[in-house]
Amino acid sequence: MNEYLQLMKSELMVVLIIFILLFIKLGKGLNNSTLLSLVQLLLLLNVGVSFGFNETGRIFSGMFVHNELAGFQKGILALAVYLISLLCSDWLMDHEHMPEFFMLMLSALLGMFFLVSSDHLLMFYLSLELASIPVAAMANFDLERKKSAEAAMKMVMSSALASGIMLFGISLIYGISGSLDFATIWGTLRSEPLHIMAFVFLFSAFAFKLSVVPFHFWTADVYEGSPVAVTAFLSVVSKGAVSFALISILYKLFPNLSTTWYSLVVVLSLMTMLVGNFFALRQDNFLRFLAFSSITQVGFILLALSGQNAQATSSITYFMLVYVLSNLAAFGVASVLRSQVGIEKISQLKGLYKSSPVLAWALSLGLFSLAGIPPAAGFFGKLFLLMAGAAKGNYWFITVAALNMIVSLYYYLRVVRLVFSAPDGEQMDSVKVLRPVGLGLAICSAGVVLAGVISWIYDHISSMTM
Repeated sequence: MNEYLQLMKSELMVVLIIFILLFIKLGKGLNNSTLLSLVQLLLLLNVGVSFGFNETGRIFSGMFVHNELAGFQKGILALAVYLISLLCSDWLMDHEHMPEFFMLMLSALLGMFFLVSSDHLLMFYLSLELASIPVAAMANFDLERKKSAEAAMKMVMSSALASGIMLFGISLIYGISGSLDFATIWGTLRSEPLHIMAFVFLFSAFAFKLSVVPFHFWTADVYEGSPVAVTAFLSVVSKGAVSFALISILYKLFPNLSTTWYSLVVVLSLMTMLVGNFFALRQDNFLRFLAFSSITQVGFILLALSGQNAQATSSITYFMLVYVLSNLAAFGVASVLRSQVGIEKISQLKGLYKSSPVLAWALSLGLFSLAGIPPAAGFFGKLFLLMAGAAKGNYWFITVAALNMIVSLYYYLRVVRLVFSAPDGEQMDSVKVLRPVGLGLAICSAGVVLAGVISWIYDHISSMTM
């Protein structure tokens, strides 16, 4: 029993929080302000539980594997959910179904925790479904907006298609190997047509979840139509969990097909960076802008994956930590502006500094980091991704990726320039930053700076991947 409690501490903590919310909902209930404070406290406790005291072991006949790296990755996801609860306080406080929203979000987080620790394809698939289905319901939580319902429908359709494709790939792998266990499958897959087809189906499902070009068409519409809290969850938590799972799948199941999938990953990485960049250039809606920005970042994650080494794992894990802090700073500002003054367009951000210096600086730091401008942590995150990708000696690939970073500077700095420009005509209405939102923005801003200058963070992650 002690082994189960130690290895599944993060999952059990999430289940405990879900049951607490369920009992509160079934009872007399609490007002939104009190309930939100309680949930934020519990989520902070979950962050500590996830990061701390990680043991190594296997349970459920080896289907569930936990180690220090898996614990750290779960801690990143738990931190992201905690920050979302802080940064979207304006919207959550006014929503009549806040307990149900958190129950759905935590159910998805539970699935992602299991996904990170899966070492068996059956558990892997069930975890992915648990991580996906609640998010479709969350996308429709802006009950009075038609676009929210449309976003939920597109999310359901894309998830169902990805699920079907993955199931077909898993069935082919089971037919080839006669097993769903990662260790058994590893020794049976070769560079043969049927084996490659199984890989393509499985990888395509991941490409849908990560919004890899050309599987990205649902992303911008879902990001725009969903509540900002859900968009933030999709952008950082969902992408983080799927990225961690993709590392496991490629390196544990398909090492014998590495030559084949290297070429595929290189092509898709370049397409994803180029399409994400050039579509981000022409966006005026802030959430659609962040959608294509996140697509571009996925291209850099694929770049590191192509390195096929331990440095790829450590660089992606470090980058996801930085990406959580950077992206959530931008989404936090977007949530406050949409909730309080109805601003959704980039052109409406002109003069934000005059109205709210706190929001202006937090947004700027987040965008500096996403652009990879030193000393923000995003610079080192992308540098480590480029170094991991360069392990194969494909320097033209690295050069094109670096040029894409230069292109991204334009559209990120365009937003920063507008934020600090003088407003045209009347000044923007004053924006009140709630205390939880201010705390969330402070954590993101401090993290973006400190994660870039404290070198032991990356060294610690690297030591876990050796």
